[in-house]
Amino acid sequence: MRDIRARHPSFAQALVADAAVTAQFRGERHEFRSPADAALQILRLAWSSDAFLAQAFYRAKARLQALGVPLLPRICHRLAMAIGQVVIDGLTEVGGRARIGPFVTIGLRQGSIHGPRIEDDVQIGTGAKVLGEITVGTGAEVGANAVVIADVAPGTTVAGIPAGPVG
Repeated sequence: MRDIRARHPSFAQALVADAAVTAQFRGERHEFRSPADAALQILRLAWSSDAFLAQAFYRAKARLQALGVPLLPRICHRLAMAIGQVVIDGLTEVGGRARIGPFVTIGLRQGSIHGPRIEDDVQIGTGAKVLGEITVGTGAEVGANAVVIADVAPGTTVAGIPAGPVG
């Protein structure tokens, strides 16, 4: 647990990076002029994108867990599930600039508390499931409704059930 928590960026760093990627993906201004501008853009994106809001709640959950705060991480987890229909469960890592669509599950397989490791710049399409102690490499793309149960190499696009490389 300590190793995973040590790799987590600060809550503010992660949220600003997530906001920049989300804005860029939406074709919006993604370079923030000041901390106040970044905060306003985060609030705007949270208001307009359920998936971004769910990811922000995941980031809050991870930070609160790292601080040892009781109960609040579970509330953040439930809010992420209810708002964006995004489930991120177990000992799971989500790297910087990840784009997670709505109705996504990133979680566990039976018998283990270890979930996936999602590296930087990964895109996970709507409805995808990424399950088990696997790694989705930097820059990989997971297609909508794919079920990923094995490692995905960096820069690879996968789709299908079970997910496999495309192209």
